[in-house]
Amino acid sequence: MTTHFTELAQRAAADGQVTSQEILALRRQGWGDGIITREEAEALFAVNNALDKRDEDWCDFFVEAIGEFVLNGTPPRLQCDSEEAKWLIAQVDHDGVVESFVELETIVRIIERAENVASALKDYVIAQIENEVLSGTGPTRHGGDLSATHISSAEVRILRRVIFASGGYGPAAVNRFEAEMLFRLKDATLAEENASEWEDLFLDGISNFLQGFAFKNAQLDHGRVLELQAFIADNKPNVGRFFRQMMHEAPNVANNIGKVFGKRDTGPSFAEQAAAGQEVTEFEQKWLDTMVESDGEIDELERRLIARVLKEST
Repeated sequence: MTTHFTELAQRAAADGQVTSQEILALRRQGWGDGIITREEAEALFAVNNALDKRDEDWCDFFVEAIGEFVLNGTPPRLQCDSEEAKWLIAQVDHDGVVESFVELETIVRIIERAENVASALKDYVIAQIENEVLSGTGPTRHGGDLSATHISSAEVRILRRVIFASGGYGPAAVNRFEAEMLFRLKDATLAEENASEWEDLFLDGISNFLQGFAFKNAQLDHGRVLELQAFIADNKPNVGRFFRQMMHEAPNVANNIGKVFGKRDTGPSFAEQAAAGQEVTEFEQKWLDTMVESDGEIDELERRLIARVLKEST
């Protein structure tokens, strides 16, 4: 199946465009055996690089197919480990730049869909967007009258999707790297005509970093996910095995029956953790002071941020 798929992909890209019929043929070949292989995924990247124009049908197919390979090509499903992230970045960044918006969208969709994703992938997208904002070049830019350093609506949407995505450490939680990136963009574009959505993203992102929280074990590593999936799949009843495991965990059953069947100490509740996260720590306060004072003045966005943090803290 892979050989036929690759040959079909090469023929489709020969004239710099892919027709709807060719996309349908690729879809039938690619999903004919239920999976997208690495060779097939790399063939699709080669096609994408050869295209003069990428229409909506091609973009939808490309995003879907590459996401299927990365997230479901190997177990566990919906996971993107460091090796898969490295492969994906190498395919997109083979010549040092992101060639097309569809490649950027592919990575963003993978980050959104994944239950867990290597932090390098999120960092890569964020670095690409920051570079595009500061240089005025890249797949999110299509010309216009605004300066190179403005923040466009497309860039705001991508940043929000990535930093608040479920995949990665601390799902839907902004980390320090992301918060400092938001400050850098804010400082570089203060005098520019940024997209109207930018201010809300800046305030939401920094407030989340200062006052949000994430469960310490919110994301399991891939090895642990495989173990749990294997345990769930082994559904054969075995009472003897259960009691042997119980005896192993609590040898003195009479004295430890409460530990086995009783209420466990689960630590702080969700509400307690949320309340603790709402408090701005001494480290966070020092970090905020450093970021605000870095240019020697307090701008309007920083004033709004400080007022919001104070209000939410009380």
